Amino acid sequence: MDFQKAVNLINENQRILLTTHRRPDGDACGSIAALSEALLRNGKDVKVLFLSPIPQWYQFLFTDKPVVLDENLTAEQLANGQFYKPDLIIICDTNSRSQLEGGIEFIDKSGAKILVIDHHVTSDNLGDVEVVDAAAAAAGIIVFELLKDAGWDITEGMAEALFAAVATDTGWFQFANTDARTHRVCAELIEKGANPTNIYKKFYQNFSPQRFLLMRTMFDNMTLHFDNRYAEQFLCKVDFDRTGAAYSDTENFIDQCRQIQSVEVAAFFVELPDGRINVSLRSSGTIDVREIAQKYGGGGHKQAAGVRIRGTIEDVMKTIRDEIKERL
Repeated sequence: MDFQKAVNLINENQRILLTTHRRPDGDACGSIAALSEALLRNGKDVKVLFLSPIPQWYQFLFTDKPVVLDENLTAEQLANGQFYKPDLIIICDTNSRSQLEGGIEFIDKSGAKILVIDHHVTSDNLGDVEVVDAAAAAAGIIVFELLKDAGWDITEGMAEALFAAVATDTGWFQFANTDARTHRVCAELIEKGANPTNIYKKFYQNFSPQRFLLMRTMFDNMTLHFDNRYAEQFLCKVDFDRTGAAYSDTENFIDQCRQIQSVEVAAFFVELPDGRINVSLRSSGTIDVREIAQKYGGGGHKQAAGVRIRGTIEDVMKTIRDEIKERL
């Protein structure tokens, strides 16, 4: 990684837009929050744009509520430049056009320079400068190392945001991507003011009744296949209407069934309002789920990947089940 090229690009531009993939997770939100504060402290004019709603448990990371496409801004307003005209766009935690749906057209036409900060293998080479490290457990680790390399101060709020980024993308340090580098970074973040206990409570002991009801529905819909090695879970549009839960409430639901000892692979299917099915895939390492996601236009990591497929939930579930069966 060449941090200096990234720092030079930032220094050369004043108006900076920060964005990330749809369905932003803790890594995306924490990385964006820390970057935003760092850039503002260095005199930059900064705007943050999310392409879909932020889960409510991540909103404490932001001093000001960020702009969300289709909530505070229409796609037409974005495309027409009514929101912001950046000199530089920083895309964090993805390098895939398919994950920037709703914003990629604006990015293509903006004329702005592009800086990508990412830790995924899947890449469409979107950046003029790309700081990519697939060995990093989270984009938040790369952001932390970039800020350190630049010599920029890391405040308590930035440390909290980056700790949240790393902790969530490692399953609170349970996933196989957790390594010594991960712990070293988090130790430094704690020294700079991050409080793991408080962050954990905000993330994992802060369910709304609606979210809890939605999880119960998901458990009712769970089935096991192939000698209990494959767990399949799904939610339909009607389940969100009935419980009053939001689509963002489904984050980390897929990990629940992985508590079953025999489960090697898990898939979680969510019927979206536009008729597509959002598919989240997790593996204990037996199967490369990124390979499956990429086959249908998605991406991710070997043990955690995702894709959106058009079709009925029954057909999409069968398609993925057949892929899993072939590999098991």
